[in-house]
Amino acid sequence: MPTDPQSPASTPSRLAGADAEDLALYREKFRRRLPETLDELHGPVRGVVQLPSHVAWSGMTSYDMGKPRQRMGLYRTVLHEGLRDDLAEYINRDLLLQMWPVLRTLVGRTVRSVWEDSFPQLASRARTAA
Repeated sequence: MPTDPQSPASTPSRLAGADAEDLALYREKFRRRLPETLDELHGPVRGVVQLPSHVAWSGMTSYDMGKPRQRMGLYRTVLHEGLRDDLAEYINRDLLLQMWPVLRTLVGRTVRSVWEDSFPQLASRARTAA
Protein backbone atom coordinates (compact mmCIF):
# COMPACT_ATOMS: atom_id res chain seq x y z
CA MET A 1 0.00 0.00 0.00
CA PRO A 2 1.58 3.35 -1.04
CA THR A 3 2.34 5.96 1.55
CA ASP A 4 0.70 9.36 1.19
CA PRO A 5 3.60 11.71 0.28
CA GLN A 6 1.76 14.58 1.98
CA SER A 7 1.46 12.75 5.29
CA PRO A 8 3.68 14.44 7.89
CA ALA A 9 4.57 11.07 9.44
CA SER A 10 6.12 9.90 6.20
CA THR A 11 8.53 12.78 5.64
CA PRO A 12 12.21 11.96 6.14
CA SER A 13 12.82 15.00 8.35
CA ARG A 14 10.03 13.91 10.73
CA LEU A 15 11.51 10.42 10.92
CA ALA A 16 15.00 11.79 11.53
CA GLY A 17 13.60 14.04 14.25
CA ALA A 18 11.87 11.11 15.93
CA ASP A 19 15.08 9.06 15.78
CA ALA A 20 17.05 11.93 17.29
CA GLU A 21 14.50 12.29 20.08
CA ASP A 22 14.64 8.54 20.78
CA LEU A 23 18.43 8.67 20.90
CA ALA A 24 18.35 11.63 23.28
CA LEU A 25 15.98 9.75 25.60
CA TYR A 26 18.17 6.65 25.41
CA ARG A 27 21.28 8.69 26.28
CA GLU A 28 19.44 10.35 29.17
CA LYS A 29 18.48 6.93 30.56
CA PHE A 30 22.17 6.06 30.94
CA ARG A 31 23.26 9.55 31.98
CA ARG A 32 20.81 9.59 34.93
CA ARG A 33 22.34 6.40 36.28
CA LEU A 34 25.90 7.72 36.40
CA PRO A 35 27.66 8.29 39.70
CA GLU A 36 28.77 11.85 40.47
CA THR A 37 32.41 10.71 40.36
CA LEU A 38 34.24 7.49 39.59
CA ASP A 39 35.31 7.43 43.24
CA GLU A 40 31.78 6.25 44.11
CA LEU A 41 32.49 2.96 42.33
CA HIS A 42 33.60 0.61 45.08
CA GLY A 43 32.69 -2.79 43.66
CA PRO A 44 34.54 -6.02 44.35
CA VAL A 45 37.93 -6.83 42.84
CA ARG A 46 37.97 -10.56 43.68
CA GLY A 47 35.65 -13.41 44.44
CA VAL A 48 32.43 -14.50 42.80
CA VAL A 49 29.80 -11.83 42.22
CA GLN A 50 26.13 -12.72 42.02
CA LEU A 51 24.08 -10.09 40.18
CA PRO A 52 20.43 -9.49 41.12
CA SER A 53 17.76 -10.42 38.59
CA HIS A 54 16.93 -6.79 37.73
CA VAL A 55 20.50 -6.45 36.40
CA ALA A 56 21.19 -9.94 35.02
CA TRP A 57 17.73 -10.82 33.81
CA SER A 58 18.97 -13.11 31.04
CA GLY A 59 22.00 -15.37 30.77
CA MET A 60 24.77 -15.45 33.35
CA THR A 61 24.09 -14.16 36.84
CA SER A 62 27.28 -15.25 38.60
CA TYR A 63 30.75 -13.97 37.64
CA ASP A 64 34.20 -15.00 38.87
CA MET A 65 36.28 -11.83 39.18
CA GLY A 66 39.44 -13.93 38.78
CA LYS A 67 38.48 -14.77 35.20
CA PRO A 68 39.09 -11.80 32.87
CA ARG A 69 36.33 -12.72 30.39
CA GLN A 70 33.77 -13.11 33.16
CA ARG A 71 34.88 -9.85 34.78
CA MET A 72 34.48 -8.10 31.42
CA GLY A 73 31.02 -9.66 31.00
CA LEU A 74 30.00 -8.52 34.47
CA TYR A 75 31.04 -4.93 33.74
CA ARG A 76 29.33 -4.92 30.36
CA THR A 77 26.10 -6.21 31.91
CA VAL A 78 26.16 -3.76 34.82
CA LEU A 79 26.96 -0.77 32.58
CA HIS A 80 24.00 -1.61 30.36
CA GLU A 81 21.44 -2.81 32.88
CA GLY A 82 22.49 -1.52 36.29
CA LEU A 83 20.91 1.37 38.15
CA ARG A 84 22.97 4.01 39.96
CA ASP A 85 23.25 1.95 43.16
CA ASP A 86 24.20 -1.14 41.14
CA LEU A 87 27.02 0.74 39.44
CA ALA A 88 28.46 1.74 42.82
CA GLU A 89 28.07 -1.77 44.23
CA TYR A 90 29.39 -3.88 41.33
CA ILE A 91 31.83 -1.65 39.43
CA ASN A 92 35.24 -0.85 40.89
CA ARG A 93 36.84 2.44 39.85
CA ASP A 94 40.36 1.08 39.40
CA LEU A 95 39.22 -1.99 37.48
CA LEU A 96 36.98 0.14 35.27
CA LEU A 97 39.90 2.42 34.39
CA GLN A 98 42.15 -0.57 33.75
CA MET A 99 39.61 -2.41 31.59
CA TRP A 100 38.13 0.58 29.76
CA PRO A 101 40.25 0.45 26.58
CA VAL A 102 38.84 -3.03 25.82
CA LEU A 103 35.51 -2.70 27.62
CA ARG A 104 34.57 0.38 25.59
CA THR A 105 34.61 -1.80 22.46
CA LEU A 106 32.17 -4.27 24.03
CA VAL A 107 29.50 -1.83 25.21
CA GLY A 108 27.06 -0.02 22.98
CA ARG A 109 27.94 3.29 21.38
CA THR A 110 25.52 5.20 23.60
CA VAL A 111 26.85 3.72 26.84
CA ARG A 112 30.42 4.38 25.71
CA SER A 113 29.79 8.00 24.76
CA VAL A 114 27.79 8.79 27.92
CA TRP A 115 30.56 7.46 30.16
CA GLU A 116 33.39 9.07 28.19
CA ASP A 117 31.58 12.41 27.96
CA SER A 118 30.99 12.38 31.71
CA PHE A 119 34.38 11.08 32.81
CA PRO A 120 37.31 12.47 30.80
CA GLN A 121 39.69 10.02 32.47
CA LEU A 122 37.95 7.19 30.61
CA ALA A 123 38.22 8.98 27.28
CA SER A 124 41.91 9.66 27.90
CA ARG A 125 42.49 5.96 28.72
CA ALA A 126 40.91 5.08 25.39
CA ARG A 127 43.14 7.55 23.51
CA THR A 128 46.25 6.36 25.34
CA ALA A 129 45.54 2.73 24.49
CA ALA A 130 44.92 3.46 20.79
